[in-house]
Amino acid sequence: MSAITSEGVEPAPINPRTQRLLQDPILPMLIRLAWPNILIMLAQASTGLIETWWVSHMGTEALAGMALVFPAVMLMQMMSAGGFGGAISSSIARALGGGRKADADLIAWHAVAVNVAIGLLFSAVMLFFGRPIYQALGGQGGELEAALVYSNVVFGGMIFVWLMNGLASVVRGTGNMLFPALVTCFGAALLVPVSPLLIFGVGPVPGLGIAGGGLALVFYSLGSTLVLAWYILSGRNLVRFGFGPLRWSIFSNIVRLGAAAAINSILTNVTIGIATALVATKAGVEAVAGFGTGARLEYLLIPVIFGIGAPMVALVGTNMGAGQKERAIRIAFTGAAIAFVITEAIGLIAAVFPVAWISLFSEEHGAIDAGVAYLQIVGPVYGFFGAGLALYFACQGAGQLFWPLACGFLRLAIAGLGGWLALKVTGSLNGLFFALAGGLLVYGTLLILVIHSGVWFRGKAA
Repeated sequence: MSAITSEGVEPAPINPRTQRLLQDPILPMLIRLAWPNILIMLAQASTGLIETWWVSHMGTEALAGMALVFPAVMLMQMMSAGGFGGAISSSIARALGGGRKADADLIAWHAVAVNVAIGLLFSAVMLFFGRPIYQALGGQGGELEAALVYSNVVFGGMIFVWLMNGLASVVRGTGNMLFPALVTCFGAALLVPVSPLLIFGVGPVPGLGIAGGGLALVFYSLGSTLVLAWYILSGRNLVRFGFGPLRWSIFSNIVRLGAAAAINSILTNVTIGIATALVATKAGVEAVAGFGTGARLEYLLIPVIFGIGAPMVALVGTNMGAGQKERAIRIAFTGAAIAFVITEAIGLIAAVFPVAWISLFSEEHGAIDAGVAYLQIVGPVYGFFGAGLALYFACQGAGQLFWPLACGFLRLAIAGLGGWLALKVTGSLNGLFFALAGGLLVYGTLLILVIHSGVWFRGKAA
């Protein structure tokens, strides 16, 4: 991606925070920047699990309905935080690394416009076409109606999810990981009691059922958006809003890199969505609930890796902007190694103790059988997913997204087409789950090999 410049503006002196990103030892710095993000992203993901646990008390249909919506909600989180959010952070980091503070301010203002427009677009799509989308994923009867109730509430306020993650990305692009993490932590702490309050009701507060869980998520996003906007407008952030007419050159750069990154997020969710539909066709609602609960652990890895990936975007972007390419590569593989260790440990624990996880959400035999089989087969290769996704964030910081996208399409082909063929040939869900595992293994391994070969410096930025 070409650099964004402001005509006639001399490069500003590099801020001490930015200077540290260019000079400090890589491993200690990456751990220092990542650990608050990892903890807070885990806290945020845990609120979704807690909400799932509460919804599970409403019955299998409600749990299955939530499983249908969850890939769409996670897609919005991944696109707004890791996709377009990463594009925003990367652009700001490279501007600051090159001493172009005024450009970074302009990027922040354009980020607001981009996220408002995209948030409204997805709200409209899901509110008007939610039913056929969830039917295509195998939803029917009570589970479909539960999915629509939850989806309509969440997507009615989806603009706040996009704004929250967009503003957090503006702050992260400066290398400040702590404040967005604190906002997430405080919001997650409030969400824990608010969610069951709105789902079941207490005293004068009426129980809204599954819609209450969606409304709690909207309130959380709205509150976080207001706090992050205040932080930037108050001047406490290194980058401020460069108010003024929108410039197509800046707007298009964010959209171009963000759209490429968003495709990667879509591929991940389409893969899970196709697998959900195949499970529904083969084994019915109980298996969907079990598979959805098992796959939710895979989704739990995403915010963990995002905790590592967000600083990687800023670090790689800043160093690429300053021309320190070899240091950028070392940052990429250091982050990938950390991600592999964490996610592989989670996957192995899940594979050894799968019943302990699945039974938290359902006691139905069909759900437990499907969830256990999924975790025992796919869990042991979670490390390759973690390493690959961490390298995706590094590529985003470098402005190079061709290979992450290519590897994502290959994973989809192996998991989707391969899973369908395996299901046809074996007649067992295990065949589908082995295809999902194979997709993760190829995704991570291939991305490691191509980045190690130096593709960042042979192609053009995405």
